[in-house]
Amino acid sequence: MSQTGLSEIERKRNAKVAVICAFTFFGMIGASFAAVPIYRAFCQLTGFDGTPRRATAAADTVLGRTLTIRFDANVRDLPWTFTAEQVSQEAKIGETKIAFFKVTNNSDKPITGRALFNVVPEQAGPYFQKLQCFCFEDQTIAPGATIDMPVLYYVDPKFVDDINTKGKQEVTLSYTFFPSTSKQAQAAPPSPHKGG
Repeated sequence: MSQTGLSEIERKRNAKVAVICAFTFFGMIGASFAAVPIYRAFCQLTGFDGTPRRATAAADTVLGRTLTIRFDANVRDLPWTFTAEQVSQEAKIGETKIAFFKVTNNSDKPITGRALFNVVPEQAGPYFQKLQCFCFEDQTIAPGATIDMPVLYYVDPKFVDDINTKGKQEVTLSYTFFPSTSKQAQAAPPSPHKGG
């Protein structure tokens, strides 16, 4: 076979390898972008990694056993002050409770943030049920505004039957506000009301 023939075969083979590499590269990038929302949905559905689950109805049973629920509030890369209005609450397992958080936008422009949440110990994640929470959607806050944000929650009675949670007396619900990355956040009107 001539030198030209070998070069043509090598060029075709190299082009094929380059196309496969390009598809693999772009496929991996697409998978990495899809991984975050898929992982978040999985965690919310299963309570994996200490992620509280979203409930649609209150518990049917309230037990006599009481847990101490602690609250933690954090902010990352936002000019906001974010605090829990109570350090902790005593809650009977299965009892619906409400906790309040307060956030102030310290800047001179409306800003949209989104709260991510977590439960410690992580074994309690599948049993910490939230009926209402500001973390389910973006929050746009007007310049200088302070708003109150409620969380309506309960601990599922199945908590007492799990060998991994039987000895646990405390559960910490932790929130961290980050700048929102959604495109809808840029168009959302700021929340006009001020809290107390």
